[in-house]
Amino acid sequence: MYKLELKYRSAEFDDLESLVALLSNDPLGSKREDASVPLNSAYVEAFEAIVQDSNNELLVAELENALVGMLQITFIPYLTHIGSWRCLIEGVRIHSDYRGQGFGEQMFAHAIELAKSKGCTIAQLTSDKQRPDAIRFYEKLGFKATHEGFKLALSAVC
Repeated sequence: MYKLELKYRSAEFDDLESLVALLSNDPLGSKREDASVPLNSAYVEAFEAIVQDSNNELLVAELENALVGMLQITFIPYLTHIGSWRCLIEGVRIHSDYRGQGFGEQMFAHAIELAKSKGCTIAQLTSDKQRPDAIRFYEKLGFKATHEGFKLALSAVC
């Protein structure tokens, strides 16, 4: 059976509207994101900060020139674990038209290889407890819920 392979690249400014649309295209994202056009300037500022930071990568997955997925990977140095680096994977989305075809697994395999190539010893992520399908997906990939995560909203936007 022929398996369709995704192509990966760093996000470009022209992708920004599509990326925000992906982030807002689910029950939680529709409540906290603003997909109106023109884009909220906060997205532009965040995008510029991400692309200028060598420890951040906003990754886009494409299939036959269609944007099908995205994730943000952040490389973080730690003193713990003998001064190791780890990667934080967040903002993971596969376009609803492409879910269930193995593209999420492909995208994560690529992200994990990227993290290994940067010398990371741990890959970590968070998932909202209101996303049981996402949690099952991450567990299927081998991620384990080894810690209890905490967040503190510092503004009404969060």
